Amino acid sequence: MRATDSAPWWRSAVIYQIYIRSFADGNGDGVGDIAGIRSRLPYLRDLGVDAVWITPWYPSPMVDAGYDVADYTGIEPAFGTIADAEAFIAEAHDHGLRVILDIVPNHSSDRHAWFEAALAAGPGSPERDRYVFRPGKGEHGELPPNDWRAAFGGGAWTRVPDGEWYLHLFAEAQPDLNWENTEVRRDFEKILAFWFDRGVDGFRIDVAHGLIKQEGLPDAGESVDVLEPTKREDHPHWDRDGVHEIFREWRRVADRYEGDRAFVAEAWVSGPARLARYVRPGELQTAFNFDFLRAPWDAARLREVIDRSLDALGAVGAPATWVLSNHDVVRHVTRYGRPHTEGRGPRADTSEPLDLALGVRRARAAALLMLALPGGAYVYQGEELGLAEVEDIPEESLQDPVWERSGHTSRGRDGCRVPLPWSGDAPPYGFSPDGVTTWLPQPASWTGLTAEAEAADPDSMLALYRAALRVRREHPALGEGTLRWHETPEGVLLFSRTPGFACAVNLSGAPYPLPAHHEVLLASGPLEGGALPHDTAVWLAVDD
Repeated sequence: MRATDSAPWWRSAVIYQIYIRSFADGNGDGVGDIAGIRSRLPYLRDLGVDAVWITPWYPSPMVDAGYDVADYTGIEPAFGTIADAEAFIAEAHDHGLRVILDIVPNHSSDRHAWFEAALAAGPGSPERDRYVFRPGKGEHGELPPNDWRAAFGGGAWTRVPDGEWYLHLFAEAQPDLNWENTEVRRDFEKILAFWFDRGVDGFRIDVAHGLIKQEGLPDAGESVDVLEPTKREDHPHWDRDGVHEIFREWRRVADRYEGDRAFVAEAWVSGPARLARYVRPGELQTAFNFDFLRAPWDAARLREVIDRSLDALGAVGAPATWVLSNHDVVRHVTRYGRPHTEGRGPRADTSEPLDLALGVRRARAAALLMLALPGGAYVYQGEELGLAEVEDIPEESLQDPVWERSGHTSRGRDGCRVPLPWSGDAPPYGFSPDGVTTWLPQPASWTGLTAEAEAADPDSMLALYRAALRVRREHPALGEGTLRWHETPEGVLLFSRTPGFACAVNLSGAPYPLPAHHEVLLASGPLEGGALPHDTAVWLAVDD
């Protein structure tokens, strides 16, 4: 995002995702917190991002790392206080960084006062209507109301002592809220206002596609892999049309505030056309482009995803929002280092050989591709250091509920959530004070991947990201806008953007002669005699 842009900031912003438990530990207990984030704000400013998105910092039993919220207007004591949060928001703004919070509207914690009241009040009560309770099937109601499966594995229903069942599309400790209930809707509008009043610039909406369930709660008739999104457009609890009325209400709340307050939807849907429905005028501003994240390292497939995304989102006047990794998927350095590069959920096929050097090479090229595309982009903490998935966390250290609920068949998402390495040559690498054990173990192989080490290396991944974000901020062609594809050999992507910019990415097996240009702005790896090697990207200054 450039300071001269008159368009809203979110149309071209690069936003850095902070997984709060693993970013930086300010109080020395081995878990990241608000004080840790504040201590690293200069790093984020110097990296060149425009905003930060922070995963849930609310009070929580931490069954699902904070995505089981017990109080939407408080701060988890392990992370700090409301005063700490307010000071952080102000300090981030002083550094020129906007702040996006995570909001979790599909479900609360079972420790939330609303759910405790629902259990106490009993069947048919107004308190119970805040959640999705139903009688069971069978002669004595001993069978669940339908065949729905939880995203973390197992059934999606749990029976309570009075005989009713409650729905939880995720962990048992995450009961689904009933978004047909007017009080639920009004309370969430108050929650949004509470944080907007404290200066936050927007929200990332967790499970934005899940709030409305089909009337009658019919069987789904399918059993999908753990955390794998459905491809259906008629699913009984994903991507129902009724979610859009909710987000139009939320947009009206945001529009009461100055400063272009914004939303980004986490919406796992069947394709760009369905995604575009979330970002129509009067609804949300942006949505994660998971089709891009999941695309294999293949030129034709990437171009198809880019075109479909730009066409569908452009048709409703919305910008694309590109992303390569997040806290729910295998880090892309690892994905790109295996024979099958298509993005998957938390379960990597570790039986496939891993070529880490190849993964890093492709990840460097992918970063330049992503940051050259029209719209905005997200950077997941650690990707700017080139961190790979940690696939050998001891089983006794795994904490993701996926591990238990899948019957120990999926290790879950902990491998992309390991605390960041900041400095030093051994764990905890400056994340915590020396001698402190971090909440997930860090690998010995990260010695050369600390922020400190990479800051001193002009060829590091960190140096590449800093350079790319600097060029992106300064070049008038980058950020929001359009692109034009150019004819290339099979396996090569080449597009230009006005004024005077071109990006080439070589995914073929042969060197690609660089097109006419008058300056190489940035390359993801060494060029070879005027040619672009395979698995390499370059930014060029060209004539329009």
